[in-house]
Amino acid sequence: MISTNQFKSGNHIEVDGTVFKVVEFQHVKPGKGGAFVRTKLRRASDGNVIDRTFRAGEKFRSVRTEVRRMQYLYKDGTDAHFMDSSSYEQVTIPEASLEEALRWLRDSDEVELLYIDDEPGDVQLPSAVDLEVTETDPGLKGDTVSGGGNKPATLETGAKVQVPLFVNVGDKVRVDTRNGEYVSRA
Repeated sequence: MISTNQFKSGNHIEVDGTVFKVVEFQHVKPGKGGAFVRTKLRRASDGNVIDRTFRAGEKFRSVRTEVRRMQYLYKDGTDAHFMDSSSYEQVTIPEASLEEALRWLRDSDEVELLYIDDEPGDVQLPSAVDLEVTETDPGLKGDTVSGGGNKPATLETGAKVQVPLFVNVGDKVRVDTRNGEYVSRA
C-alpha cells in the first residue's frame, strides 16, 4: 500500500480499480479542517488526465512497474507495434494511449516500454530527441541566430513544431519531448 504522504511524480497507483500515474501533486494544509492532497493523475489505459483530491494519509494499492527495452516497429492506424530485440516477441499497444509519445518516435527506434502489472502500458521517452526537418519555408538572407521570429516546420516523424527562421530542410534539430518546443540544432 502507498499513502498520499509517499506520492512522487511518476508513481503508479490504483484508484477505484483503475491504474493512474501521478503527474503532479500538492499537499495542502488549510488553516481550518483536515489536510488534503490535490493531484493530477494520468489514466494508464488511455492517457486522459484528471484532477483528484484525496484526504491526507489515504492509502492506495501500489502498482508494480517494470521497464523493458523494445524496438518501435510501426503504427497501423489502430495499434503501435513493438518488438523485444532479444526474444523477438511482438507487443501491440493502442495508438490512442500513446498519441503524444508516438509524435517523437521513428520506425526502428529503441525505446523503454513501461509494463504496468505485466501489461505493456506506456513509452518512456528521453527528455529531448534529435529529428530531421523534412518541410519548412526556406530561410531568407538576414535570418540569423540573433534575428527573432519562428516558423512552422514538419519533422521526419510528422510532428509539427515552431523553429527559428534560420533552420532549413535537412537540418537536425533537438526538440523537448515534454512540451514539444525547439531546443537547438543537433
